[in-house]
Amino acid sequence: MISSTRRVLVLSPLAWALAPLLAPLAHAASPIEAGGVTFVPTQQLQQSTLLLNGAGVRYKAVFKVYAAGLYLEKPAHTQAEVYALSGRKRLVVQMLREIDSTELGKLFSRGMEDNMDKAAFSKIVPGVLRMGQIFSDHKKLQVGDQFMVDWIPGTGTLITVRGQQQGDAFKEPEFFNALLGIWLGPQPADWKLKDGLLGKTA
Repeated sequence: MISSTRRVLVLSPLAWALAPLLAPLAHAASPIEAGGVTFVPTQQLQQSTLLLNGAGVRYKAVFKVYAAGLYLEKPAHTQAEVYALSGRKRLVVQMLREIDSTELGKLFSRGMEDNMDKAAFSKIVPGVLRMGQIFSDHKKLQVGDQFMVDWIPGTGTLITVRGQQQGDAFKEPEFFNALLGIWLGPQPADWKLKDGLLGKTA
């Protein structure tokens, strides 16, 4: 029979091995509420469990436009740290007011361009045009409608609107980071939202 002391010694190596895997879960122990939308602590993307890095609300003047949550495989608190992560990533956006989808697509395109140099932006123009068409096809996004942007290594960027994947993946490796630049870049759509997505605000 193994004594309790011996048992601790036997299990300790396993505990040490699991500690780095379990520690990040402490950073996403509870959901985050933003603009009346509750973002759950974890989401599953294929075989990966993503942790809620942060969330916030996009305002235009005093009006709430949408709430967004960023999910990553490990916490990141700067744009560079988010970009440096090689694993799966997900941005979840839920509308808080009705908006013309074509206009939203144009705003996203402009946000990408504003946060990139011209040479880099020119390389992803085909993807930008296709993204604009995806949103244009939906006419309007209503309050409560949700879309997601996923990065899957080896596959590319997938856009899902109202639970439906929108065509094939965007293959350009720069495209996902360019999209994230809308919210995390040097000229973000909303500075408070940027801080929220990076986990810098409650």
